[in-house]
Amino acid sequence: MLENAYLVPLLPAISFVVILLFGKRVKGGSAVHWVGITAVGVSFVLSLVIAVQWISRTDDAASAADHGTEEVHVEDEGHSEETDTHEEGLGFGSSDLGSGTLLGAAEEDDHGSVVADPVIEQITWLQIGGVEHKAGTYVDGLSAILLVVVSTVALLVHIYSSEYVRGDRRYVHYYAFLSLFTASMLFFVLSSSILQMIVGWELVGVCSFALIGHWWEDGANSNAALKAFLTNRVGDIGLLIGMVTLFFATGTFDIFTINDMIAHGLVRHFLLVVAATCLVAAAMSKSGQFPLHTWLPDAMAGPTPVSALIHAATMVVAGVYMIARLYPVFYEGFAIKTSSINLLALVGGFTALMAAALAFVQWDIKKVLAYSTVSQLGYMVMALGVGAWTAAVFHLFTHALFKAGLFLGAGSVSHSAGHTFDIREMGGLKKHMPTTYRTFVICSLALAGIFPFAGFWSKDEILLGSLEGQQNGYPLMLIFGCAVAAMTAAYMTRVIWYTFHGEFRGELHHHGGGHDPVETHTEEHHAEPHESPKAITIPLIILAAGAVLAGLANLPGPVVEVFGADGFAHRLQTYAEPSNFLGPLGIIHPDPSLVMALVGLALAVGGAVVTYLFFWKNMGPHGLTERNVLARKGRTLLENKYYLDHLYENVIVAFVKWPLAKAAYWFNQNVLDKIVDTAGESARDGGQWVYTHIDQAVVDGAVNGAGTAAGASGEGLRVIQSGKVQGYGALLFGATAVLAIIFMIVI
Repeated sequence: MLENAYLVPLLPAISFVVILLFGKRVKGGSAVHWVGITAVGVSFVLSLVIAVQWISRTDDAASAADHGTEEVHVEDEGHSEETDTHEEGLGFGSSDLGSGTLLGAAEEDDHGSVVADPVIEQITWLQIGGVEHKAGTYVDGLSAILLVVVSTVALLVHIYSSEYVRGDRRYVHYYAFLSLFTASMLFFVLSSSILQMIVGWELVGVCSFALIGHWWEDGANSNAALKAFLTNRVGDIGLLIGMVTLFFATGTFDIFTINDMIAHGLVRHFLLVVAATCLVAAAMSKSGQFPLHTWLPDAMAGPTPVSALIHAATMVVAGVYMIARLYPVFYEGFAIKTSSINLLALVGGFTALMAAALAFVQWDIKKVLAYSTVSQLGYMVMALGVGAWTAAVFHLFTHALFKAGLFLGAGSVSHSAGHTFDIREMGGLKKHMPTTYRTFVICSLALAGIFPFAGFWSKDEILLGSLEGQQNGYPLMLIFGCAVAAMTAAYMTRVIWYTFHGEFRGELHHHGGGHDPVETHTEEHHAEPHESPKAITIPLIILAAGAVLAGLANLPGPVVEVFGADGFAHRLQTYAEPSNFLGPLGIIHPDPSLVMALVGLALAVGGAVVTYLFFWKNMGPHGLTERNVLARKGRTLLENKYYLDHLYENVIVAFVKWPLAKAAYWFNQNVLDKIVDTAGESARDGGQWVYTHIDQAVVDGAVNGAGTAAGASGEGLRVIQSGKVQGYGALLFGATAVLAIIFMIVI
């Protein structure tokens, strides 16, 4: 399957075509979900097969390394030869890996782990100016992890949606774009060239536009879809410039060659700075980093399963994945190894802190989770910025599971408790929805970083990476990370109290209200809140199990030594980290720290306890915003989301729509049109002058004069044209005599 990985995105893509063309012909579209579930289910199985085969390939590479076989062999169309992809001393290079390339090297890092080189299958996609540009699949540990994550969450969302969106007026349309969304992300993950990445990047954006605006009749939904689409286009400018810069810096679009050249110091540093800065702008929009994060909370206007898919495993992690895939660009461009602050780390750390604060003042449960997603994405970007590559990918893996569980849990609450997302209209749902409650709490504990849930292990690695950094450490990022750890536990405890504890404060209704108009198609009516159907609760149970067990993927060595299972230490690092690039870069892996783990845990527990005392025990400064001016202004600032939406919509957009548009219209009418009119009038007057003085007076005069002269000459010569032969003979004799005299004189 490593050589046939293209089947993983191909199946959901075929599902999209089948559903779109034939969906409504099958029971009026009511059974169309089976097509999508089957296709994504097979992709999920194939993803697991790829992951298992990659693990086996890595173990084989480690065995070969132990026996001293460390050469790079390229198998292409039945033959093998040693290759060297470097052009020493040049700033350019090209990839000639060909179709069916299997790179079988093994390199050992400072932890003793050995990672195989990727399996690359390529065909010629474009040929421009005699240069071939290839496209294909790039399979390594990173892509294998993402394939499993994306296909897992997508499959559960497909199953969940069969109940949640049942009876929707555009049920076929919904499942068609859900399949295309999944296919686009899988295509993006497997891209072997940066050109392919751009295509997958844009396909994900188009699908998100269609799904966020699924209920486009509501103006808020249409506006949210447009906001997401246009905001991402701003970042896409950085994506295109950054990718073009990489091409001119390396002479190729091939990802393997680009990373390899940079890792071995064959690319100018200035070009890497430019490319890395532009690509950070792309990640700002797609992965919701400050200041281009504002579209992401508004994207909650889409169906809740879509929110889970977008915010857990697909669109928003595309920027993080892009940074991880092209990590040498950022590591070298921003000098991550030797600095203590850089653009990538600063953007990620500030985003994590800023978004966590905004989550405290949200009353919409989906928006709390949306800002939580922004914050956790900031955590991942910050981890990459401090050199903790494995920690960032580890957190991406764990976050996808527990955040999908939280979003789907929010949908379960809404689906069965009045179709509202306002936590002020909930309460007391613990006894009515026990399965939803338990799974929501488990996923919240994982998000908060409470031991022993998955989030504890991945957050601990990020904080440790910030503490020890590469050479100098990143103290400011450590402060940001610790603050966010406490804040995350606090705002999730607030959500649990409002949603599940106390007495039910809402009203059960089945028409209108809420963000999801699915209730207008629901046939079931209940007198009180109730547990959701199994199609909803089973995915919640699976994701909650993942929130508990996912931390086992990369346990630190000292932990597994306690249980006598040394072979399970650093598994994700062993199988996912591309040491063929990170090794030459000299990335440092900090040793586990019990003190740092206890500090992170204490902060998370402290945040949860303070919130518990505030809400459950009614302790603390209640009513502080009414008594204190600074507290009131701070809350107002948060409620207005730092006035960024005001800046974008009421200042920038309004300026473009009115003063700038008016100025452009005036300039068009009074400058551009004046220039064009003046040029036209000048051409007209010049033409008239040329016609009068040149054409009529000179040209026509010369032609008429020549005609008159010819006529006069003809009249003069008519006198010698008598018609008498004797006269013509006399003239001929005379002319001959004259010529003879001339010849005699001259000669």
